[in-house]
Amino acid sequence: MPSMFDRAPFILFWETTQACDLACRHCRASAQPTRHGDELSTGEGRALLDEAKAMGTPLVVLTGGDPAKRPDLVELVRHGDSIGLRMALTPSATALVTRELLVELKDAGLARIAISLDGVTAGTHDDFRRVDGSWERTFEILREAKEIGLTTQVNTTVTRFNEPNLERIAKVIGELGVELWAVFFIVPTGRASEADLLDPVVIERVMERLADLSETAPFDIKTTAAPHFRRVLLERKVKRQEVVGIADGIGRARRGVNDGQGVVFISHVGEIYPSGFLPIACGNVREEGLTATYRDHELFRQLRDPEALEGKCGACAFRLVCGGSRARSAAVYGSPFAEDPACAYQPKNWVADAPALTPPARP
Repeated sequence: MPSMFDRAPFILFWETTQACDLACRHCRASAQPTRHGDELSTGEGRALLDEAKAMGTPLVVLTGGDPAKRPDLVELVRHGDSIGLRMALTPSATALVTRELLVELKDAGLARIAISLDGVTAGTHDDFRRVDGSWERTFEILREAKEIGLTTQVNTTVTRFNEPNLERIAKVIGELGVELWAVFFIVPTGRASEADLLDPVVIERVMERLADLSETAPFDIKTTAAPHFRRVLLERKVKRQEVVGIADGIGRARRGVNDGQGVVFISHVGEIYPSGFLPIACGNVREEGLTATYRDHELFRQLRDPEALEGKCGACAFRLVCGGSRARSAAVYGSPFAEDPACAYQPKNWVADAPALTPPARP
């Protein structure tokens, strides 16, 4: 079955560097203090942006590690903007993100800056980020960005420590005037482990709470590594055009994106992954190239085929708009096509007494 994302992803994430001054507990990148000697160069980065534009990708997110560790960050943003890409940035909340840098980035054409907020108190947030002062710097950056006219986004990783306080976090975000709240659900990769996963029933309740918030919040809400939020919204018959923030200048895909399906991730050394949470290297931009890998690599093609889904994800009526987290399935069950272990939904045509999957034995 053809996918609207067969030719190009809607969003490209480029891990510009693995270096970061934070040491977050669930860091996907397993960030290190210093930059890797084989990072993509400025010239290679410009060529990557050119290729993304040529293949039809509209949105690029510069991520890390901390992209503010790269001295050519403004140059990369300026080049992306100059060729018609919408450029977004997810820096770490450190002293590197000065007001002067924010002004330079805005003048270079940056469309969106996203900062993480994982607790309503400094203690909770800073413990998660493992650096004192990160919570305070988060608010300073978000306020300074709004003051100079940058659109802002807050990213929150749901854990057992902050899950009871999501409504309080939403209230704080609303007071900051952000355009989007991106709520992340843990995939056991990088520094995260299976012990960090929330119970599927708890996640389902969180989805319902987010759907409640989406009806009144002054910002849009999206989920990462939890595509079943779209199923919850559809069950409520929520019309996407009624959700605040859709036309906010950064754009939204016309349908849900998933690992390898509308999403591609480039590592700091040029490896091409279906997503940052599904670290199966399918090629390298220095060798096979982005376009050929995304369009033709067997894993990417399979990830865009809903008929390849197994277990209850394969039987689910919502598989075309959800499809489950392929990254979490791979991390927990060893297959990117297995059912999503974080979803509690039982399809009507699913055999209730079907044997449950169990994670493979770990070495």
